[in-house]
Amino acid sequence: MNVLVFDIETVPDVDTGRRSYDLTDLTDKEVAQVMHSKRMQETEGKSEFLRHPVQRVVAISLVLRTPTRLHVWSIGEPGSPEAELIQRFFDGIERYNPILVSWNGRGFDLPVLHYRGLLHGVNAGRYWETGGNDQGFRWNNYLNRFHERHTDLMDVIAGYEPRAFASLHDVASLLGFPGKLGMSGADVWERFLGGDIEAIRNYCETDVLNTYLIYLRYELMRGKQTRDGYEAGCRALRQALEEESRPHLQAFLKAWNGVSPQVHP
Repeated sequence: MNVLVFDIETVPDVDTGRRSYDLTDLTDKEVAQVMHSKRMQETEGKSEFLRHPVQRVVAISLVLRTPTRLHVWSIGEPGSPEAELIQRFFDGIERYNPILVSWNGRGFDLPVLHYRGLLHGVNAGRYWETGGNDQGFRWNNYLNRFHERHTDLMDVIAGYEPRAFASLHDVASLLGFPGKLGMSGADVWERFLGGDIEAIRNYCETDVLNTYLIYLRYELMRGKQTRDGYEAGCRALRQALEEESRPHLQAFLKAWNGVSPQVHP
């Protein structure tokens, strides 16, 4: 079965914010500040985190594992339009029919892709299949929380209990994987304003690598993989990274090798 691990990075949709609040004379940074302030008012000071529909997608990164391939990359180019990024993501689902794997994908990434895909009129027929055209999707589809065709590791490992949710970095670090390397989601907007989309894409790729490593351990824990199979999966990823020349992937490999994660007996 093909496996597609995914992660997105977003920034405030300042075009919508500008229209919604009639902010024609403000810069993008100032519009975003207004949007966050309005959100703080809506939540009575509890959160400035913007609602899903006004999260603009600027990066989608993937780890694809097929019987013959293991590859990590980001969709499109740094300047690719949002509509292209989202359409190509759903095209990949159409092509590979994979198990989707995410960290908080059910709570954030996929709802954002739903809203933004709706905005751009993307086609995602295979993703939305629930058995009407393919009976194989009736009991295992991408939309049902308790189906494994989309495995949200944060949700599943917490036993679907929000009080038990943990961050990707914390769980990766717990297992001896690199975790975050010098950047976090809080840095994305400033990097975007500075025009450094490449750094955002690189950061997103390290997130999907951490997620993939946790998935390998999860497959071992639930009996879908043997210990030898788990170790072979780690070796395959190391080999794939060793063949990469991109500095952020080499930094990830170096950090991973430095802690030498082991499965405890």
